[in-house]
Amino acid sequence: MVSNPVSSHPVASKLRTTIVDDDVEVASLHAKFVGAHPAFDVVAIAHNGPEALTLIADHRPDLVLLDFDLPGLPGLDVLRDVRAMGGAQPEVIAVTAARDVDSVRQARSAGIQHYLVKPFTALDLRARLDDVARDRLALVASGTREELAQRDIDALMRTGGRGRVQLPKGLSGETLAIVEEALGSVPNSSAGEIAELSGISRVSARRYLEYLVETDRARKTLDYATSGRPSTRFARSVVG
Repeated sequence: MVSNPVSSHPVASKLRTTIVDDDVEVASLHAKFVGAHPAFDVVAIAHNGPEALTLIADHRPDLVLLDFDLPGLPGLDVLRDVRAMGGAQPEVIAVTAARDVDSVRQARSAGIQHYLVKPFTALDLRARLDDVARDRLALVASGTREELAQRDIDALMRTGGRGRVQLPKGLSGETLAIVEEALGSVPNSSAGEIAELSGISRVSARRYLEYLVETDRARKTLDYATSGRPSTRFARSVVG
């Protein structure tokens, strides 16, 4: 079923959003979460791959909440076809149960910067929406300038200049990105949990997590609720 515009009061200044999920109830819940954010307006909902392509082509949204496991056409294939359309491209938040390393790598290769593993909380989604809204506002504010300073480019690219930083010996940029994405999808995680999500050893995961802490991209706390020695938990740093 192709959905008509969802919001009865669309606001031009809001970021137009398309929800894509094969589960009707889940899609409606996501639409409710997004619609509650003051910066976003849900314009359409799709429940399969071909429908998603049609709606994205029709509405040209600023943001797509994209599930990967879709009937008719997988979510990542939907995104590749959207990229091939050309023109203004939407931001994409992956909302998926896929935790495997290959899915995360493919998502990053497709330009996805936000990856939420189901189930997640409204607060988790809200944090990603805040990031998207902040980035889009920065782009709009920069649109009147012909040239940007490096710090402005870093901010828009969400790198903070990280691309110029030499990683410690034994750490790779690709694996670091996967670990950081895993950390963002499962807050307050142990090194073992991140290792499982990232497909690396616990020792390696701990090295990457400690590097993220050292560079202020993550924080760690001690959990005294566990029996015996307190366990170390990691969470992505809150920006803003």
